[in-house]
Amino acid sequence: MSERLAASARRGAAPSWSVSRPRSAARMVCAAAGLVALCLLLASCTQARYIAQAGAGQLSMAWRAESLEDAAFDARKPWRTRALLREVPHIKRFGERHGLTPTGNYRTYVELDRPAAVWVVSACEPLRFRSKTWSFPIVGTVPYMGWFHLQDAKAFAAPLKAAGWDVDVRPAGAYSTLGWLEDPVLSTMISDGDEALGDLANVVLHESLHATLYVKGQTRLNESLASFVGDELTKLYLDERVGPFSAEKTAYMRELERSEVRTRALHAAYVHLNRLYASAAPDAEKRAEKDAVLARLKADIGARRPINNASLVQFRVYNSGTPELRALLATCGGSWPRFLGALRKLERHRFSAPQENIAGVVEPLIQAGCK
Repeated sequence: MSERLAASARRGAAPSWSVSRPRSAARMVCAAAGLVALCLLLASCTQARYIAQAGAGQLSMAWRAESLEDAAFDARKPWRTRALLREVPHIKRFGERHGLTPTGNYRTYVELDRPAAVWVVSACEPLRFRSKTWSFPIVGTVPYMGWFHLQDAKAFAAPLKAAGWDVDVRPAGAYSTLGWLEDPVLSTMISDGDEALGDLANVVLHESLHATLYVKGQTRLNESLASFVGDELTKLYLDERVGPFSAEKTAYMRELERSEVRTRALHAAYVHLNRLYASAAPDAEKRAEKDAVLARLKADIGARRPINNASLVQFRVYNSGTPELRALLATCGGSWPRFLGALRKLERHRFSAPQENIAGVVEPLIQAGCK
């Protein structure tokens, strides 16, 4: 799908383990290996396989990591890359001023030799929007799995397809370890064009939100909130850093508008199919109409990859509850620290089920007046 990097990132991978602190490689290996060993003791066979590959992927990155400062002033790197890397500390400080938790993330840089940081596998029932989920000791229930190598992702997806699931395998330019370890800046976070500064800011702010607030088992809330915060704070950052009429802000807003057009088309298809699946029509008729709807959608948005139920349900994971989140921000007087403070109450909220509807949990915060 022809999407900007920030859109790819906010449809990003399952949380993974990352060690990227500017310290010796031996200590990085020990830290990652120790955490992986602990997780393996708590894991099932599927979990163990997943966590083992995640640990191996993180160790590979740890060996490649260089300090952000060294990378930003390395004359062997393109000047554009160096200029963007020098912006990362400014983006972090901006986010912290607006309520995001200070972390040790993004103090190192990793140059990857592949087009994505990870590949994300998700699955959904073919005639109902019900995702397959996986559970982990720390993050809870999640509707996707991120793999560091494409072949591993495809191998994991194959039996899901054979079992009759709609399966989606998509690239992601970034991911978060939720503040447990220190995430590096990745070369896959740097896109082409004038929109690159906005894209980079969006990724850093999106992933920093995960380190600030994460509700176990509520991926839709976590990702949609991060998307909202990343999108909105990036606009403010560009206004402050390069100006509201700069080439960077103009290019970023143009890409955001294109993304919103795709979002509306994806939402319309989801609503149409959700109504179809709930109808009394025979399954054969549902499948035929589903194929027609998805073919039109793919043509309309210029998607390069196949679109199926797994694609659409993942879209919902990253694009839900925006009106309610916007209303809460307004109730908080436009103050991002107050907004995030109000949302922290959800860390103690008793959710009735994983992936609960965002409107139902945010509306009470609005009614309480952002207290």
